[in-house]
Amino acid sequence: MSAEARLGGIGQTLVAARGVTVVRDGKRVLDQVDLAIGPGERLTIIGPNGAGKTTLLRVLLGLVRPSSGTAIRRPGLRIGYLPQEFPLDPALPLTVDRFLALGTRAAGERRQQSLVEVGAAGLAGRALDRLSGGELRRVLLARALLREPDLLVLDEPVQGVDLSGQLDLYRLIGRIADELRCGVVMVSHDLHFVMAATDRVVCLNRHVCCEGQPESVRDHPEVRALLGVSAPDLAVYTHDHDHVHGLSGRIVPPEDDTRPSHGPHG
Repeated sequence: MSAEARLGGIGQTLVAARGVTVVRDGKRVLDQVDLAIGPGERLTIIGPNGAGKTTLLRVLLGLVRPSSGTAIRRPGLRIGYLPQEFPLDPALPLTVDRFLALGTRAAGERRQQSLVEVGAAGLAGRALDRLSGGELRRVLLARALLREPDLLVLDEPVQGVDLSGQLDLYRLIGRIADELRCGVVMVSHDLHFVMAATDRVVCLNRHVCCEGQPESVRDHPEVRALLGVSAPDLAVYTHDHDHVHGLSGRIVPPEDDTRPSHGPHG
């Protein structure tokens, strides 16, 4: 069954790759990849370094033209994109609000609301290059939300964020996806957390090695061989605590926390 057939046809597909192959300098970066994401679906792409994960995202976004095969996007699709890397130039001072205003028509009230949605309400006047890793990822997510996306494309969304901050960000992404009813396609190496934060996992190593629900992919021999882990190592990670994390992931007194309450961790 094709990826699109699984979703019920192209009418139920937000984006899809059909037989996508990308060749660079004589080397196959992607080889005959088929993939489709449907409305409201959370899909995570995992794989070793150099597997072509970011290239696949860029093909789906229309930023890279495949050597063969096609990428299809639903007409009028609105996409919010959070890149893996976002280099900052300290010689170019830019506040968070000014950054959010660049290239958009969003009014100041809407920009502030987007910060509220990601738990970063107090950052509007801060210098972008003075943010912690967790704060910057939240601001980038806020910018992605300004498009009111049908699909969120997140490339290593918790990169540069400490452990507790990663947990909070994954929960935040899940809550936003539920509220917007948008699709999510995410690249991640954080397998413990991915298993609890996604509907479907695709293991990529230039081609699709396997795909399915997290529990089935976790036990697949190709996943264990490619990533050098055993099945118990991919157990779903959950935790409970009685303290509060700030935007940077550090423990803070509850009254100093600027995030809206989303219920207890679990």
